[in-house]
Amino acid sequence: MKHETVDYLLRSAWTAIAKMYGEEAGKKDSTMATGFALLSIDPEEGTPSTSLGPKMGMEATSLSRTLKIMEEKNLIIRKPNPVDGRSVLICLTDFGVEMREYSKSVVLTFDQKIREKIGEEDLKTFTNVVKSITDLVNSKKVYQ
Repeated sequence: MKHETVDYLLRSAWTAIAKMYGEEAGKKDSTMATGFALLSIDPEEGTPSTSLGPKMGMEATSLSRTLKIMEEKNLIIRKPNPVDGRSVLICLTDFGVEMREYSKSVVLTFDQKIREKIGEEDLKTFTNVVKSITDLVNSKKVYQ
């Protein structure tokens, strides 16, 4: 198969980005999954554990493992959810907020570098293409 299929281009780009994020996270003894989780947790109110998985697109098992590690590293604490007694809120510790800011700066730096390298018009086209691909996949009409 040629290396110019849409699938190949998307996977190879994401693999390179994931590797880059993993290397940056490693500088702080962390992982890309942890950084993504930190960015997905509301830093002021916390986030219900039940909504975190769908928000991140992670399976419950992977998310549980990530949250356990984050708890061990003192990045998060679990608190009873005052709105729904059946669930817990995942809240950031002070260290978690600090690491969230680091993760945010890593993402924003990458975004800025992309914007410097690629013109706004090309970025608009890229955004439209990615949205169209996502819509097509989500429509479940690819293999009908």
